[in-house]
Amino acid sequence: MPALRLLLLLAALCPPVPGRRPQRDAPGKIGLSVAPAHGSLVGIYNGEEFVFEESSWYIVNLLKLLWHYGLNPLRMYMWVEDVLDKFMRIYRYQTHDYAFSSNERLLHALGGNDFIRMLNQTIDEAMQKAGFSHKFINEVVCPAMRVNYGQGVNINGFVGAISLAGVESGLWSVKGGNKLVCTGLIYASKAEVIPGTVLSIEPKIRPRPTGDPVKLYQVTYNTTSGLTGDTYDIVVIAAPLSRKMANITFKNFDPPVPDFPNPYHQTVTTFVHGRLNTSFFGYGDPSAFHFGAIFTTENPKLFINSLGVVSPVEDVGSEGKLPLQSAVWKVFSKEVLTKEQLNLLFSSYDSVKVKKWLAYPHYSPPEKCPPVILHDKIYYLNGIERAASAMEMSAIAAKNAALLAYHRWYGNTDRIDQEDLHEKLKTEL
Repeated sequence: MPALRLLLLLAALCPPVPGRRPQRDAPGKIGLSVAPAHGSLVGIYNGEEFVFEESSWYIVNLLKLLWHYGLNPLRMYMWVEDVLDKFMRIYRYQTHDYAFSSNERLLHALGGNDFIRMLNQTIDEAMQKAGFSHKFINEVVCPAMRVNYGQGVNINGFVGAISLAGVESGLWSVKGGNKLVCTGLIYASKAEVIPGTVLSIEPKIRPRPTGDPVKLYQVTYNTTSGLTGDTYDIVVIAAPLSRKMANITFKNFDPPVPDFPNPYHQTVTTFVHGRLNTSFFGYGDPSAFHFGAIFTTENPKLFINSLGVVSPVEDVGSEGKLPLQSAVWKVFSKEVLTKEQLNLLFSSYDSVKVKKWLAYPHYSPPEKCPPVILHDKIYYLNGIERAASAMEMSAIAAKNAALLAYHRWYGNTDRIDQEDLHEKLKTEL
């Protein structure tokens, strides 16, 4: 779904920060091509009318933004940039092989008490304290939260800032589909992949060839060949530890590995190949409707969070063209859409695909992240999702766990949980 580019018209007056998004280099390293995002016009709908309609004319949008929100969009850009500038320090820290034993320590090393404070207040509270207007928060910030996390402005301030960072221009995807990044990285790493479902993990003590005892972990998993398992020195868990998701049993641990009751938020994605009923959104004449993405404000009467035209994973040269006839639309909602609701949204359709999934945590500050170290040599990546759930966050958590496991294995304590790294590394230039 296209970003809220309309928010960045004023931000375009500010120069971009160099070095943003190092993860963009990954596709090129594994032979994949980056496809530019397909732009389309955005409308923000409150359940009765559009509170903002993007124009194809830059100057018109600029005047609309100034009229509706004053300098709030520009101030938001600067506010988010300040958060991102501090967050970007993690790449420098990891380049120098520094690791952190908890998610809170990692965040504190990046943004100090400000980042920790953002975990303990809502994005609404954080932005009100920063002086943003209620109108701007309700009509611009809230729709961004709803499309990115299926929740409103009661999510924590840190994930809220990450969500707003996603409205930057320069979004990209991979030709052929973003899933190729995962398969490509696995292939490039030459890792042995065992398709199966992990059922349990249990600590074991085995003798070395020298006779000395060594601590290992017995991992039991179910494959197409049946129940099997193996022993490992180090275990890294890269799936949410929830009974509804990665239902892993930790056997005979002393002390026991705690349960993590943090709930995940259900999002329903519905793909519809059909023709949008523009009159539902107040446009009796379909030819006057030019939006490729519709975001929504908080309204209990609304049964969708957002909807937008889906671009093909291959570049077919349809940039800027919104099909007036049938198109593939992606609808985000909290519940499965009924036939009556589909008939309200679409004047006709011939195909519907529904995916109901627990997409991200249900945020409710104050947040407490699960530990990174579950046991002596068991590491957990997904605890960082309590701070913010995003692909980039997962990549950062993975590298942090790898560095942490390495340093703890070899006793490199000087590379773990170091304070004032920002100042320390500046002196090394």
